[in-house]
Amino acid sequence: MKKLLITGGSGFIGRNLVEYYRERAAVLAPTHGELELLDEQAVAAYIRKHQPDTIIHSAVRPGHRNAKDPTCQLDHNCRMFFNLARNADNFGKMVFLSSGAVYDQRHYRPKMKEDYFDAHVPADEHGFSKYIAAKYVEQAKNITELRIFGIFGKYEDYSIRFISNMICKALCNLPLTMKQNRRFDYLWIDDLPPVVDHFLAKKLKDKAYNVTPDRAVELRQIAALVLKIAGKELPIKIAQPGLGSEYSGDNGRLKRELKGLKFTPLETAVRNLYDWYAARQDKLNKECLLSDK
Repeated sequence: MKKLLITGGSGFIGRNLVEYYRERAAVLAPTHGELELLDEQAVAAYIRKHQPDTIIHSAVRPGHRNAKDPTCQLDHNCRMFFNLARNADNFGKMVFLSSGAVYDQRHYRPKMKEDYFDAHVPADEHGFSKYIAAKYVEQAKNITELRIFGIFGKYEDYSIRFISNMICKALCNLPLTMKQNRRFDYLWIDDLPPVVDHFLAKKLKDKAYNVTPDRAVELRQIAALVLKIAGKELPIKIAQPGLGSEYSGDNGRLKRELKGLKFTPLETAVRNLYDWYAARQDKLNKECLLSDK
């Protein structure tokens, strides 16, 4: 049983990872009260004490439109990362869950490859914090960066996260509304842990990998798929005309690393998530679905 430290274990991705690894490893998933990742000395002491074989760093300072406090993203995200990375002599390997935001949202283009990194320096704090960490990872001996684009699944914030938002609106018989149609790469959360497994166990050729499915999909198509699964005829309303910038990455490097890698079909994944929410429909807060943030 490997000893695995997962940061951000109470967040969307981290919570799913903790559930997956509980049966596979000795998991350390300290809460904010148990370990303050912004505290340099506390992090060093924790790692020296527990000597984790591996670290999955998924903790992040949220800056999304539903965040309680979207400030200090650059400072907090960088401090959390470096407070862990500087203790490399006391852990075996770290997988850093990064984002397509490293490519700079002002200059996204369809199916960005890993070598598109550093063509631009992100202007936003979230993207810039990922950029700074990625530059460090390029020289680090035991850290791998996984760049995730769109990802969805249970425990995400359904008031703002698109696929969950569409599902919950359909369950509540509300119009399926969005600001603008765009094309996204959407990864089903259950497809992430097997990928992480590989990067924890293997010696790798490269330092950074896009973790993203084969095809991008329009948000309008996802909304239509949700209605098909729900068996309902509800309006799909799009506030702005036209197609916004695409958010997608090339997964060629990943598929060369993981031979035979397959992703869950989108319809299967959305149906699984729909069923999960349907079983918990009485817990949904309809009020937070009445307006788009």
